[in-house]
Amino acid sequence: MTDKTDLTTKDKQALLKTLNKRFDDHMYRHEGVTWESVLAKLENNDKALTALHVMELTKGEPDVIKKETSGELLFFDCSKESPKGRRKVCYDDAALKARKKFPPEASALKMAEEMGVELLDEQQYRYLQQLEECDTKTSSWIKTPEDIRELGGALFCDRRYDTVFVYHNGAESYYSSRGFRGCLKV
Repeated sequence: MTDKTDLTTKDKQALLKTLNKRFDDHMYRHEGVTWESVLAKLENNDKALTALHVMELTKGEPDVIKKETSGELLFFDCSKESPKGRRKVCYDDAALKARKKFPPEASALKMAEEMGVELLDEQQYRYLQQLEECDTKTSSWIKTPEDIRELGGALFCDRRYDTVFVYHNGAESYYSSRGFRGCLKV
């Protein structure tokens, strides 16, 4: 991913312009947060800008979702459907290695790690769904508790019938409509 993540000054300016427009267009996602406070956290933070750049490149449409009491800002992938550039992945590298027939090219956890983000957990996913409907045609892997993962499973979510569902599947499974949403803490 390094060839896609070396940001020039021009890349940074373009990214910040995109993020600013998205921020302004979706104020309901981050009530009480100002663009100036976001910019102050991002301007000299190459690590965060690189992660946001890759989130954008993979069609995640990252945006500020909220400000934590600690002052940290949370960016989530806010694309209507699971990000196109992160689909057809199994859950983690153990699942990738275990899949002998027709393995996917990547795993969600490894890809997220390389991007510098984390998968949304169930609580974060439900919070995003309270803000706006997403994953009505796709699904997204979420952080899976260790006890479930140790038994070979993994969790994913979607929205159907105006309800957010949490499902399970074998961690080695992958589908063209299942990807993952990332969370970046800045």
